Amino acid sequence: MVLVLGLGITVVSANLMRPCLNGIPESRISVLKQNGLLQALAEGANGHTETEPSAEVLRAQEEWEAVENVQSGIVGTSASHMPLIAFNEALQYFQTADLSECRKKIQPTVRRRGLSAITHFFFGPPRLQQQLQGERDLALAIAQGGLDNNERVHMRILQTIYKKLTGSRFDCPRYGAHWEELGFQGLDPGTDLRGTGLLGLMQILYFVMDSRTLPLARDIFKLSQHELQNFPFCVMSVNLTRIVIQALREERLSRECNRRQQVIAVLNDLYVATFLRLFVVWRTQQKTISDSGFVLKELEAFAKRKPKQLLRDLGMYMSGRAVPVTDGGLLHPSPFSGVHGPDLHSALGDSSKEISFTGVCDAQVEMEGEARLI
Repeated sequence: MVLVLGLGITVVSANLMRPCLNGIPESRISVLKQNGLLQALAEGANGHTETEPSAEVLRAQEEWEAVENVQSGIVGTSASHMPLIAFNEALQYFQTADLSECRKKIQPTVRRRGLSAITHFFFGPPRLQQQLQGERDLALAIAQGGLDNNERVHMRILQTIYKKLTGSRFDCPRYGAHWEELGFQGLDPGTDLRGTGLLGLMQILYFVMDSRTLPLARDIFKLSQHELQNFPFCVMSVNLTRIVIQALREERLSRECNRRQQVIAVLNDLYVATFLRLFVVWRTQQKTISDSGFVLKELEAFAKRKPKQLLRDLGMYMSGRAVPVTDGGLLHPSPFSGVHGPDLHSALGDSSKEISFTGVCDAQVEMEGEARLI
């Protein structure tokens, strides 16, 4: 498709243009605007702005606004084309969706045999209370689901993550290099969700849609784009979700879930807390992408061994207090991070109770063999 403006400027269809982070296509018309040529039409010969713009100028402005709305090959796209979705709304969708095939694949707990099983029985963490097992199975079923282009909620989750991290008001294409800018490995985010499924996206959604955690998410995203300390933000996030899932399956979180009578809220808190620790370690120890394997291994061990400490550090950081780092120093929240608000855990405890999981989940499905989540 070709748009011909009244100014004699021809603009090719936006689907031939490479999208940018801010949602504005890199076309000749944008270059003209950046150079001030369009604005110059509103100025008289003496260089002063006219009090009443001419009809030609008004028409040019209308045509420019129409061009701005040509986004990613979609003509007439507006900022509200695909509305943002809150975490609770997305979760309610999964509660009512048909996840029967996903449920067949889950193995809720790690199977232990021999001495390991005996030791775990007598000295291991408590088992998850029966009334919470349905919520646990829902989380694990979401982790088995793949991204479906035909499910509007799935697409809204993707678009919301994109908009909240980049600040864009516009939708972006389903495929493209813009996802690499967010830290996915390729043009399709769906290919990076192996091992975490849609739970990997849901936890990013939680991170960016909660006003208390969004500043931290953007601080980490900014660090991920550092000239020397860069790392793929979304791929790293998916790895942290994998760690959280494994900690749940190994029953490392049962005590905290039983105490709070919640599962998904605990998973989300631990995910954010683990990301905070990665942020602290990465920034204070000057880590680079070559250190990522070691850092992830340490994070996994720490999350399984000391989840309560991770959650406590998160609470300190979100309340504006400094978090201890491994070299004995302290990391203070950024004065511009906006995290000096209500305690995260108490606030989450209130909001999470809005969703009831009673009767939502099917009976637990036992499976033979190794777990398929990792």
